[in-house]
Amino acid sequence: MTYKIIGDSCLDIAEEYRNDEHFQIIPLTLQVEEKQFVDDETFNQAEFLKAVSASPECPKSACPSPDAYLQAYKNADVDMVFVITLSQHLSGSYNSAMLAKTMYEEEVGDGKKIEVISSLSASVGETLIALKIKELAESGRSFDSIVDKTYAFRDEMKTYFVLDTLETLRKNGRLTGIQAFFASALNIKPVMAGDKGHIVKLDQARGMNKALAKMVDILIQQVPNTEDRVLAIAHCNCPERAHMLKNLFLEKKAFKDVIIVDTAGVSTMYANDGGIVVAC
Repeated sequence: MTYKIIGDSCLDIAEEYRNDEHFQIIPLTLQVEEKQFVDDETFNQAEFLKAVSASPECPKSACPSPDAYLQAYKNADVDMVFVITLSQHLSGSYNSAMLAKTMYEEEVGDGKKIEVISSLSASVGETLIALKIKELAESGRSFDSIVDKTYAFRDEMKTYFVLDTLETLRKNGRLTGIQAFFASALNIKPVMAGDKGHIVKLDQARGMNKALAKMVDILIQQVPNTEDRVLAIAHCNCPERAHMLKNLFLEKKAFKDVIIVDTAGVSTMYANDGGIVVAC
């Protein structure tokens, strides 16, 4: 059966898949004060980060409209469509995709199978789910089998991140000015994780390298059988840090594969300059 994987633009896709006919990305729109950035191939990370740094306001995002998803469903000349979105606790992207599915079934109803999957994650969490679907689809499994195994994979997957700057957290009200000041003054970096689609703090350390080392230890403790799993690392404008982190992991454990990607627009907004996101 033929298939298509549709992701919102928080799915940080590896370069090799950008021209793959099985993948399609639906962009979110980002806004810094009055300036808008479409999270597609025109997105300029350096310009966006400069605008975020200069603004006292928190950057915002607007999820794709249901019509954007609906048109993608209509244009997908395949038997099976799998849609992967940001956690519904972080964005309205999942709700838009679900509404579009209902609209498609009411308007067209041609028997095309569509499954909308909340990643309960973001960035490379979405990426790993997409790659799992690709693997399952190309092995010849049925639609229902792919869906079942994808949800099982998603529910076992872990997502972690370390931020180099707490400015976005301060601007969106997750940290008071006093907390942000002392964290910055003491060079404290939080180690964060996704927990059923919500963001939680696991630990912290003074300095980015120590925080990344803590994240490595936490992942290795929490993720069994790493030799059978792909490790995905997304970085925001810090490729050297991402490769250093890859080496830290490989010094301690073997993995089926390790992929490194740069963050697109939405992940750049969340991670901010120097941020790292890991999924496994």
